[in-house]
Amino acid sequence: MTYFEVLNIAKDILKNNNKPIQDAEIILSYILKKDRTYIHCHLNDKIDETLEKSFLNMIKERALGRPLQYILSEWEFYGLKFIVKEGVLIPRPDTEVLVEKCLEILKNIKSPKIIDIGCGSGAISIAIAYNKKDSTVYALDIDSTPLEITRLNAEKNNVQDRVYIKKSDLLKNLDDDLKGRVDLIVSNPPYIKEEEIKDLMDEVKNFEPKLALSGGEDGLYFFREISKEAKEYLKKDGYIAFEIGYNQGKDVKKILEGEGYKDVEIFKDLAGLDRVIIAKYVDNL
Repeated sequence: MTYFEVLNIAKDILKNNNKPIQDAEIILSYILKKDRTYIHCHLNDKIDETLEKSFLNMIKERALGRPLQYILSEWEFYGLKFIVKEGVLIPRPDTEVLVEKCLEILKNIKSPKIIDIGCGSGAISIAIAYNKKDSTVYALDIDSTPLEITRLNAEKNNVQDRVYIKKSDLLKNLDDDLKGRVDLIVSNPPYIKEEEIKDLMDEVKNFEPKLALSGGEDGLYFFREISKEAKEYLKKDGYIAFEIGYNQGKDVKKILEGEGYKDVEIFKDLAGLDRVIIAKYVDNL
């Protein structure tokens, strides 16, 4: 078959299963290792039978709801390529706002130390380390799968010498010598209410790890715990930064202020929704 013919078959399969038809071109581009412009200029070229079979198998997986990012096993975040597999949350554009604000904080801090709690694929840790060349980042997660994928992604993006990976339940297993020495603690914690998980899109609730989604009964559990534990590790005038749900700004601000943080600011994402909250820890006693 030609590229044109196999794309039409794929688009029909996706359309009949209410999936974006443009995913067909993204998957074919991945299979052929060619960009979409090349494909459009060579629609009458024949596709190798082995590649055709692989392509249609991926299309069938997508039609069944498996996320595109898991099918491709990679995704772009903050201009970098990341390995993405089941067991880690898929990096999303909203989280780029968190990275951007963290880099603004770190801009004038020399050789900063950063902790990323719940590192997942390592997207936040690695994007910060890549863009802040004198930084040291400690990427923490309670599960082994995210830690291994973060390790692979650190190597893939050549920051493995500045991203230290450690299994930890929040900050509980971190080395004591970091206490009072950290410039920034950042986290995109699970923040969806337990009762709302069932209402998420099928490809989120059926494929992405529940451990990375559920923030407890009110969605605020991890904000409370991290805000408490972080004070032991932050420098005086160190920062804490969270990604938050669109309707959680007021509640997380109250949690932070209740723990003694100051200068709390909330930032919006590209859709104009509350997405990031940052505060300063002014007293490390």
